[in-house]
Amino acid sequence: PYPTSLRIVNWIKWSLTGNELSSECVKSLAVQTRWLKKRLEVHLLGNHLFVNAKALVFAGLFFEGKEADNWLAEGFSILMEQIPEQILPDGGQFELSPMYHALALEDILDLCNVTSAFGSLFDKNCQEVIPGLYEVVGRMHRWLVAMSHPDGEISFFNDAAIGIAPAPALLEEYADRLGMPNPSVAGEIESFDDSGYIRIVKADMVAILDVARIGPDYLPAHAHADTLSFEMSFFGNRTFVNTGTSHYHKGKKRMQERSTSAHNTVEINGEDSSEVWGSFRVGRRAYPARPEIIKNGASIFVKSSHDGYRWLPGDNIHYRSWSFTDYLIIIEDLITGDFLKAVAHFHLHPDVDLEIHECGTSAKLLLQDGQKIDMNVEGGRMRIVHGNWHPQFGVSLPNLCLVIDFASQKIRTSLRWG
Repeated sequence: PYPTSLRIVNWIKWSLTGNELSSECVKSLAVQTRWLKKRLEVHLLGNHLFVNAKALVFAGLFFEGKEADNWLAEGFSILMEQIPEQILPDGGQFELSPMYHALALEDILDLCNVTSAFGSLFDKNCQEVIPGLYEVVGRMHRWLVAMSHPDGEISFFNDAAIGIAPAPALLEEYADRLGMPNPSVAGEIESFDDSGYIRIVKADMVAILDVARIGPDYLPAHAHADTLSFEMSFFGNRTFVNTGTSHYHKGKKRMQERSTSAHNTVEINGEDSSEVWGSFRVGRRAYPARPEIIKNGASIFVKSSHDGYRWLPGDNIHYRSWSFTDYLIIIEDLITGDFLKAVAHFHLHPDVDLEIHECGTSAKLLLQDGQKIDMNVEGGRMRIVHGNWHPQFGVSLPNLCLVIDFASQKIRTSLRWG
């Protein structure tokens, strides 16, 4: 049903842009819609059901007659239920993936577009939905801008890769063509309380912090074990990156890309903070504490914790704080309870090189344009691990990861630049 829904919409889009569908294609389109109508993905919900409903709306507008009216009515009925369920008050799509968020934003822009073109065909109930769609777009656009790096592309939290959804700039152009304002994200702090992400901007640096749940409890299909991870860009270039997503095939590679070790966060006893398994499943999962955000003059302090390791013998809680001042970031990680081993991962973009001093407590990051970041650690020792970064499906680029082994319950990592 999911690819059928995409195909129905794309064929109709193609026709509405001035191309002629053959009579065979039109007949096929009707058959596909009838098939879809009997197989709506109510068992999966989420983005699948949303796209099913969108396809029914498009087909209901494209065709005429009682059957088409029923498609349109059912599609809008599902959307009126799912939009407030799937789009959080802060604008984030509830599966908490910037990639799926961008796809959902395109879906809603398409609905705004097609309803504008066929507005006279709607009954009163459908007409009432349309103004709400425009308001939703504004919230969603602001969220997407905040969750993107200065290079203009999305960050990698949960399942995310570049090249699947339209780039943020293309979605902005689409919204412009529909006459919608494009909200800016200009503050030093942008906190999205409902979805659980925080954007911090300081001198030549942008950080995106994950203090979020892994997603809806009933739909963790695209979740990663990435609680309290982060990504950062310095001087406009990605520097600290989560590993990304290269494919959805069940197996060792998929498990590794969803694991805690594939993200910029802390791993205890070699276990994942949330129990990812299969291709789209999660068992036991981490729940983060509500973050504490303090701004004091030029300083910004963010603190949170999660209980994803409470099941271990040490009944462990991971606390993490970030302290931002101009040209200095301090990240403190504290683990309560006993543990066998703990490591913090700092994955670097492939364009970033690395020098570790012999003592293992300091390093220098060499950025692609010649800038340098000094990195120091207290309470642990650094080592280099070779890995891969996956910016797109089917793409693996070699990169370096700084792994810090805990020597006690607490490590303190500082980043200084400028």
